[in-house]
Amino acid sequence: MISLTSYAFVSMMLFSIGVIGVVARRNIFVIYMSIEMMLNGINLFLVTFARYHFNMDPQVITIMVISIAAAEAAIFLSVIILLYRSRKSLDTDIFTTLTQGEKS
Repeated sequence: MISLTSYAFVSMMLFSIGVIGVVARRNIFVIYMSIEMMLNGINLFLVTFARYHFNMDPQVITIMVISIAAAEAAIFLSVIILLYRSRKSLDTDIFTTLTQGEKS
């Protein structure tokens, strides 16, 4: 049987890799995927402790977070496509302005 600390370690590693991806990368798609990895680390942590304490409430919250993340993914990916069409790049340094008329 796998221990509680093993699951907690994996969830902390997922969250840490996600934080490093958000801080170190400049591609907006990689940043988005890192945020999703952080979210999955938190979900694994919630489910682990729900199983440990024989409580179903965190598992219900995790299912709700996953369903909200699915809707958020559709919106965020469409925004990424629009940003790529307008600037022909996904580098975050290009997206410094929100005005329509300025081209950089």
